Amino acid sequence: MDAGDDLASLDRATEDFLAVRPRLFGIAYRMLGSRVDAEDIVQDVWLRWQAADRAHVLEPAAFLTTVTTRLAINLAQSARVRRESYVGPWLPEPVDTGVDPQVGAERAEAVELAVLMLLEKLNPVERAAYVLREAFDYPYRLVAHIVETTEANARQLVSRARRHLAAERKERVSPADHQRLLEVFLDAARTGNLTVLEKVLSEDVVSYSDGGGVRGASKIPVVGRTHVSRYLVAFAPRFWPGTELRWTEANGLPAVLVSDTGNAVALLSVDVSVEGIDRIMWVMNPAKLSPYVASLKG
Repeated sequence: MDAGDDLASLDRATEDFLAVRPRLFGIAYRMLGSRVDAEDIVQDVWLRWQAADRAHVLEPAAFLTTVTTRLAINLAQSARVRRESYVGPWLPEPVDTGVDPQVGAERAEAVELAVLMLLEKLNPVERAAYVLREAFDYPYRLVAHIVETTEANARQLVSRARRHLAAERKERVSPADHQRLLEVFLDAARTGNLTVLEKVLSEDVVSYSDGGGVRGASKIPVVGRTHVSRYLVAFAPRFWPGTELRWTEANGLPAVLVSDTGNAVALLSVDVSVEGIDRIMWVMNPAKLSPYVASLKG
């Protein structure tokens, strides 16, 4: 093969890779809950694709998806160990889905912060099977090949993941009700209105503050309507005065970026069911906030 053929082959390889790159990122992100780790995986896949014997690859998209998923499974296994030493609650790194509403997926599944948190409780192979099937609509035959199991077992993996999510999440509300409840919650949290907070929070609500040990965030989740309400009321005079708010979108849902003197200090989002706000998520770790803020400016 001469230099011209090499160049043409690399051009084709680049086209094949770029055509599925958003999907590869979407798979890796849902698997890992980290934009940084997902980008690292995609870069690794690109290097492997360049070095591969591409003449024997009949379906580049399937090959690239398989490599991405298997690398993400391996990294998810080691990430679990790393997160055991994480200071305080760990929340997924938010992404701006206003730019790419589905983050590379055919269906906007398994991208909400609360869902990614719940998927963390699955083993990496279960999580991969669920993501491939539910977010990207891969047939079970292909899911089985990618995660190296039988088709019957692939169905079982997805079924277990669905049952886990159904057991952990109550019936969702409409987007309009979600927005309304977040607005009411935000106003009550800022003013320290205990009565309103107790009305909009579900009985078993949990508030998670991910500061990664960098900021003065709560190092343990706050659980239950009474505890969370009182925590937010006590928290209000120290946190909200002087802050600026920006409505935005994170992981497919409305969110609020809180800044102080021009610097982002928190991204607030909530998980809402027919019983009220179930989860309050405060992303405060600068390592997670900075890329998100940069994507809003981009």
